[in-house]
Amino acid sequence: MQNLQERRAYLCRLTPDRALESLEEAHHFLSDRGLLTRTADSALPSLFEACHEEPYATGGRGFGSWPATKYPWFSELATRPDVHELKIHNGKSILFTDESLRLVDSICRSELSRMEGEPEWAPFLQHLAAVGPSTLDDLQTELGLKPKELKSLRTPLERCGALVARSLRVGMTDGRHTHTSELLRYDHAYPDPLGASGIDELIVAGVCAAVVTAEREIARGWFSWRWLFDERLVDRLVSEGRLERVEPGLVTARASG
Repeated sequence: MQNLQERRAYLCRLTPDRALESLEEAHHFLSDRGLLTRTADSALPSLFEACHEEPYATGGRGFGSWPATKYPWFSELATRPDVHELKIHNGKSILFTDESLRLVDSICRSELSRMEGEPEWAPFLQHLAAVGPSTLDDLQTELGLKPKELKSLRTPLERCGALVARSLRVGMTDGRHTHTSELLRYDHAYPDPLGASGIDELIVAGVCAAVVTAEREIARGWFSWRWLFDERLVDRLVSEGRLERVEPGLVTARASG
């Protein structure tokens, strides 16, 4: 267990001597781990935790607790062609690589189909299917929605992976610029299926990225799709030899050890 904890500290850059010093180093960190959360809220590796930088506002919460100068790195990584940002980390953003995106592709497509069958969200998804990627302003105008109404529609769709949001920088007539978001269906963001995968493969990859983790947080804190978890999921993965229970309540992946 001590060896696993030391390995976790090294690979997840949990000590100041392993602090990320550049955006390129952060990109390599993502490639190495396969996925990164923004803040440290679980055993999954976190970009901001690996920065080891004083917060923007001492004692601050929310944005104020983010790294003082390195906070843009998460958004800057998300714009790279081999990096993919989804809000399936219980509604919060998480970054994937080209390879690790395959782990969630089938689930996101299934969620899109499921939400298309829900009367509350079907018209919105059908509109996006017809018009394609759309800015927030365009959607508010075309659908006659107020900002809060649009948010109430998009949030559950992003949370389950049916909808993808991408940041846009929009130039203004006075030479300045502003930022907005472009919304698109998952199947518009990724037209070609990336291959079959499922929750089992995703959880094993997550445990591998974390090196070692508490079993209780896997179902509660990692991904939005809690309905895909069953009480025997971890036990099944252990019995199949894909995970190993190193202590009661703690698991690692075979590749992590």
